[in-house]
Amino acid sequence: MKKAVLVVAVIMVITGAVWARGAEEADKPYQIAGIIFQNDQFFQVIQEGMRAAAADYGVELVLGNSDNDPQQEIELVNTYTVRGVDAIVISPLSETASVQALQQAYSDGIAVVLYNSPLAADFPVSYLNSSQTQLGSSTGAAAADFVESLDGDTIRVAVLAFDSLLPEISDARVSGFIDTLRASTNKRVEIVSRQDGWLSEMALQTAGDILTANPDIDLIYAANEGGTVGSVQAVRNAGLAGQVKVFGIDATAQLAGFLLDDDDVLQAVTGQQPFIIGYDAVEAAVRHLNGESVEKTVIVPGVLLERQDPAGIQEWLADR
Repeated sequence: MKKAVLVVAVIMVITGAVWARGAEEADKPYQIAGIIFQNDQFFQVIQEGMRAAAADYGVELVLGNSDNDPQQEIELVNTYTVRGVDAIVISPLSETASVQALQQAYSDGIAVVLYNSPLAADFPVSYLNSSQTQLGSSTGAAAADFVESLDGDTIRVAVLAFDSLLPEISDARVSGFIDTLRASTNKRVEIVSRQDGWLSEMALQTAGDILTANPDIDLIYAANEGGTVGSVQAVRNAGLAGQVKVFGIDATAQLAGFLLDDDDVLQAVTGQQPFIIGYDAVEAAVRHLNGESVEKTVIVPGVLLERQDPAGIQEWLADR
C-alpha cells in the first residue's frame, strides 16, 4: 500500500513538473528575429517600426544586420534557426541565393515573413513591400513637369541605380521613372549614364564623375536614399546647383531638408513608408503565430514629396 502511495506521489510530482514547464513555455513571449541588410536611415526606420510592433504585441525582438554580405545573411539566419526563434522577418539580399537558409528555417518550424525584397519561394507567410514600379513612376511624373519647362528637344538624364545589389528592384524603380518620364513628354529622353551608387559615399563619387564627364546633363535620377543623398552633394560640390536637378526615391528627414533648402537641387522624392512596413511585418508574424489569417502580399503605398509643396513636406515631417 505504501509503495502504491509512493508511486502515485512520484507521478504527481513528475506530472506537476511537466505541467509547470508547459505553463512556463505557454507564458513565454514569441521571439522574433528582424534582419536588415544595411544601416541607412530607411532600415533604421524599419527597425523603429519593428520595435514598436514588438512592444505593442509583447514579443521579444532580436535584430541583425547582414551588411550586404550574403554569407553573413546565411550565418544570421542559421544562428536564429539554431536558437529556435518563432519567426524571422527579413529583407533578403537575393531572390534565389537567400532561399536555402530560409527554407531550412521554415522546415524547422520557423515562420518567415518578407519585407522590401522578394524571395523565389512560396513558403513565406507574407511579403510586405511598396510597388517598386510605382515608386519610380511617381517621381517620373514629378520630373515630367520640370522637363516641360526646359528649352530644347532632348533631355539628358543620368541614373544612379543598385543593379548589382538587388537587380529586380533596381530595374523596376528605374524603368518606372524612365517609362513615365518618356510617356509624359514629347521631348527625347537620353540616358547619358546608368551606374550603381546606392550608398551616399559611393553615389557622391559616381555622380561626381558623371558630372565631370557630362556637365551639361539636365537631371540625375537616383533609385534609393543613399544615391539621392550622394547625387545632391555631388551637384553642390560641382557648383551646378540650380542647373542640374536631382529626383530620387525614399523619404527621410535629411532628404526632406534638401527639398526645403533654397539651393534648388533636389526637386522631388517618392518615399516608402518604412515604419509601417517594419511594424506590419512583425504584426504579420505575430498574427500567423497566433493562428490568424495573414495576407500573402501587402502593398504599402508610397508618398510623394515635392519642392513645390513645402507645406506637404512639413506635414510629413511632423507626422514621422
